[in-house]
Amino acid sequence: MSRPQLIPGPDHPITVAPADARVVVRAGERVLADTTDALALQESTYPVVYYVPLADVDQSLLQRTEHSTYCPYKGDASYYSVVTPEETLDNAVWSYEEPYAAVAPIAKRVAFYTNKLEVTVVSGG
Repeated sequence: MSRPQLIPGPDHPITVAPADARVVVRAGERVLADTTDALALQESTYPVVYYVPLADVDQSLLQRTEHSTYCPYKGDASYYSVVTPEETLDNAVWSYEEPYAAVAPIAKRVAFYTNKLEVTVVSGG
């Protein structure tokens, strides 16, 4: 079954730009990610989402899941749970491993659900 692929435009704008900030992500007291190389993705009227290079994430805390979703603007998203000795946060992290061309810079990066993880953004890195 074919899924629609939509191009961002005036009715649904998407921008991807360097965040110019330090982004720190915590699962409880554990630092999951810490980077000054995040990208800020602004999609339509949604809150900004920070995409962090996988290299700046403590991958030992990530466990890939079978969960996936589809966005007609970005493509197929795969998910990770965050597993610490204290808890498991199911499908708290996602990645567009092969995103559509309009958002190609977010490849090899991950984003975080702010209702499951603490995402701190300090302007100016």
